[in-house]
Amino acid sequence: MSHWAGLLSTAAKVNLLILVVSAVFSQSSLSDRVPEFALTKIEESDIKDDSGKEPITEDDADPEDLEVFYPTHHWQTIRPGQAVPAGSHVRLNLQTGEREAKLPDSENGKSDTREERRRKRLGKVDVDSNSFTSQELKKALAKMKESEKAERKAHEEEVRKKFRPIEQLKEEFEKLNVKMETDYEIMVKLIDKFNSSASTLDEKVAALYDLEYYVHQVDNAKDFLSMGGLQLVIDGLNSTEAVLKEHAAFVLGAALSSNPKVQIEAIEGGALQKLLVILATEQPLAVKKKALFALSSMLRHFPYAQQQFLKLGGLQVLRSLFRQKGMETLHVRVVTLLYDLIVEKMLLEDSQHGDQMEEKIQQYRQVKLVPAVVEQDWCVVVSNLLAVPEHDTREKVLKTVGVLMAFCKERYRGDQALSTTLSLLRSEYEELAAEEQREGDKDGYFKELLGSVNTIIQELR
Repeated sequence: MSHWAGLLSTAAKVNLLILVVSAVFSQSSLSDRVPEFALTKIEESDIKDDSGKEPITEDDADPEDLEVFYPTHHWQTIRPGQAVPAGSHVRLNLQTGEREAKLPDSENGKSDTREERRRKRLGKVDVDSNSFTSQELKKALAKMKESEKAERKAHEEEVRKKFRPIEQLKEEFEKLNVKMETDYEIMVKLIDKFNSSASTLDEKVAALYDLEYYVHQVDNAKDFLSMGGLQLVIDGLNSTEAVLKEHAAFVLGAALSSNPKVQIEAIEGGALQKLLVILATEQPLAVKKKALFALSSMLRHFPYAQQQFLKLGGLQVLRSLFRQKGMETLHVRVVTLLYDLIVEKMLLEDSQHGDQMEEKIQQYRQVKLVPAVVEQDWCVVVSNLLAVPEHDTREKVLKTVGVLMAFCKERYRGDQALSTTLSLLRSEYEELAAEEQREGDKDGYFKELLGSVNTIIQELR
């Protein structure tokens, strides 16, 4: 019995000794630890109370001089005075009586502390492992600023070596007598070259070619008008040289596009009559193509020109192109022009009316385009183009037939050739649309054409 009592007494002494040692080291750890390690610390001089005086603390040790403990995945002994980063595992080694710490391990065996994640983001940083005072940090920041200034100066020097200053470039241009010309000045020179009797045919053609580029802009076209260039180009439509006629019509069409002021001046200068003469007489295809382009530019959004076009027999002139050999490429252009003019008037009539719009509507009401189209049997002329093999041409013709349907329905119902053509087109586009769907294109091009064909067939029943 005394033997067991002796053993219990010994065990009690060991436990008591362990408790005492733990209490001593716990108190030492609590007094030595800092909340969290950071390279940037708040200086004591920055912490003041409301009276502006520095608070008096019991601990006179400078926190900037604390030594930092850098944990790893292995247990390491913590030396007195070292600050342990938050989140580290700390233990008391009962065999040696020393405190040890290491990084915690996650379930997958990898460290997931905030400090470790920060290190991974920042990579390896060459830092002093002892201590960092505020003066050292300030010196480091100063060095960084000096380095940044040096890099910026080096970059500026590199730029200076590659590029010359604008003042130097201006001086060199002045020495070379190089002058930056405006569009106006360039057009004046081109018009003079075109109008000069000393210029060769090639020089005149080159001048017109360059002018076409400049007059596309609305302001340049107005300047072109003010300097007399428009009338010179209109007169050029009477040239005996086909190439001059072609390029003159091209320049005229470019200047007329969406430019009401130039459109008015052109029709008053006799451009409409000259263009119709070119289209009605025997001319090369290239000349007629450019003349038709200029005519389209003049008629679009200009009801007065459309009215004059009908009075001068313009529809009959366009109709004659379908009887001339070698003019097939112009057919779809003519149909597209008729479609645009008819739809232009319809959209305007359906729009909201205002005082200004009402005046324009009255101008369009004087244009009797649709009755003239029906009277001259354009319904059949247009529908016959559905027999062409090109899908793009068919698309434009189908749109025009759809617009003419309201005026040509009875004529189309009695046209057996049209009925046969529509049936063939529906069979063809059903196959092509089905092939598109098999390829994953549910709303393809041929499905749209099939819809146009079915709509026309449905309206003719």
